[in-house]
Amino acid sequence: MKKIVLCFAVYCFYQPYANAQNDIISEDLLLGNAVSSSVVQEEKNDNKETAKENTKEQMKVDSSENGEKNGIGHKILSFIKKPLDLFYSADDEVKSDDGTKETFLDRSIRQANEGSIEDQMNLGYMYLYGTNGVEQDFAKALEYYTMAAEQNDPNALNNLGSLYFNGIGTTADPKKALSLFNKSAELGNEYAAVNLAFIYLTGGTKNELRNRKAVALFQKAADSGNKIAKFMLGYAYYTGFVVPQNYDKAFKLIQIAASDDSLIDEAQYVMGEMYINGYGTVQNYQKAIQYLRYAVGQGNQDAYMALAKIYHEGKIDNANLVRAHALYNIAAANNIANAAEKRDKIGKQLKMEELTEAQNEAQNFKAEPSELTNYIRQTYGNNIRDYINNNIYFTKNIVK
Repeated sequence: MKKIVLCFAVYCFYQPYANAQNDIISEDLLLGNAVSSSVVQEEKNDNKETAKENTKEQMKVDSSENGEKNGIGHKILSFIKKPLDLFYSADDEVKSDDGTKETFLDRSIRQANEGSIEDQMNLGYMYLYGTNGVEQDFAKALEYYTMAAEQNDPNALNNLGSLYFNGIGTTADPKKALSLFNKSAELGNEYAAVNLAFIYLTGGTKNELRNRKAVALFQKAADSGNKIAKFMLGYAYYTGFVVPQNYDKAFKLIQIAASDDSLIDEAQYVMGEMYINGYGTVQNYQKAIQYLRYAVGQGNQDAYMALAKIYHEGKIDNANLVRAHALYNIAAANNIANAAEKRDKIGKQLKMEELTEAQNEAQNFKAEPSELTNYIRQTYGNNIRDYINNNIYFTKNIVK
């Protein structure tokens, strides 16, 4: 689950954590009065020099027109959406308010220096990706996001926090990053709230205060409609993490996260488990299999194994060894423990034509994760339930 953070505009990307060091994200930093809201520091010149070195060392971006084609190094993920009003290239000629002509870049810089948050955010994006006709320049991206953050723009605060967290355009500064995330969340930015929540859960320290803060942040973001937060809050109710265990609340929240306008693969997997066991809903094996199939279609590794087991055992659906073999084969190709052994055991029971069918089914399988599932995996890892699982004192009904 090793991931890096980056939060930008519509989507916030931030990759913590499974391997984050507790000495970097310390108790004093997280739980004390650590998060000063100051954004401006007298270190801009140092930041620019540092950024130049960082830029040389990180992978260059062969950006598409909309800046979504490639990542930056291994720190910025190519999932950040282009600002809706960013239509022009740097050298395009545009008219200013007084009717004079200037390039789009010159106008953007002028208006940014005059205090336009829209232009500051556009320029931050352009320089971050090296798109719309400008060369990639992390220091300038940092500069323009800082200008917008100084005006307390919630998205800018969140984006700037991501740069400081990852050391893009500047030296990595977790303390400042947390300050920025915190301020953004206080101003109502749901993505910053989710980022902070995952930070609090990092490392599996089982710290009660950190856990409570994380769940409160998920609640805040869920109330704003954030689908990831709804799933995590639902999973907290499912496991009884911080909040009293409540299957009814868990089912309602997780169902939203699994629905057509969210399609979070882990939510679909957990829905399958809830229908199998009758948690928060009536027991319904066909519904369970339907949700597990949805999760398999997105490449959910836990769902591979769960559905393969169902087809192998034939307890809640008719046994189908061909499908079981295919699913275990797919799981084995993804290095899932015990999958190869289970596949080979079933293979000995199949006729040659059945074995060929199963192998072809596995060979032709192509996972098609949803946009949101892709975002979650790139940002937080392949199993975000473990952020909660690893902080639970006593095992209850944890869906592994």
